[in-house]
Amino acid sequence: MFGFTGGETPETLKRKKGYLADAKNNWDFLTHYDLSTIKTKGQLCNMIKVRRAISEEEAVADVEKWMIGKDFS
Repeated sequence: MFGFTGGETPETLKRKKGYLADAKNNWDFLTHYDLSTIKTKGQLCNMIKVRRAISEEEAVADVEKWMIGKDFS
């Protein structure tokens, strides 16, 4: 999701770095390391669920709201 696999275009790198910074601002309890290791939406939801001690449904809704308009490909 936020990780870099190599061979990405400069535009993709810039977009992912921006998303990582935006996620850090949105969920300030997540570290840069946390975010750089997240590869899927499910992993992000789970980390938010655990760290905020909220239900899975709340975490998924929060992440889905944040993901609107973002391209992670």
